[in-house]
Amino acid sequence: QVQLVESGGGVVQAGGSLRLSCAASGRTFSSSVMGWFRQAPGKEREFVAAISWSGSGTYYTDSVKGRFTISRDNAKTPVYLQMNSLKPEDTAVYYCAADLGSGRYSSRNRASDMYDYWGQGTQVTVSS
Repeated sequence: QVQLVESGGGVVQAGGSLRLSCAASGRTFSSSVMGWFRQAPGKEREFVAAISWSGSGTYYTDSVKGRFTISRDNAKTPVYLQMNSLKPEDTAVYYCAADLGSGRYSSRNRASDMYDYWGQGTQVTVSS
């Protein structure tokens, strides 16, 4: 069974940067869409970004376009989220997730229930 472990969260000032990492453990997998979601207290879990297995397709929610970049290392099956120009509104617990399907992104991959495995989350706090 796949386990995902996130790291890289922390506290930064507005305008700063963080890079989140999500590594697989337990067993490896070779085909997946990888996604990042976030959830702030009292709010619904929100899609942030996703990447296809091939890496040729990357997708973002409108609020992070131009600021966040998702990437993947095929050899080690980690996924990264580079977050620049952070805003206080980005404060949330960030989760990585794996969809062990075709590996091809579709609009359905904006929905959390399309993913098979989830990490424990890492806290990102952006101060004013």
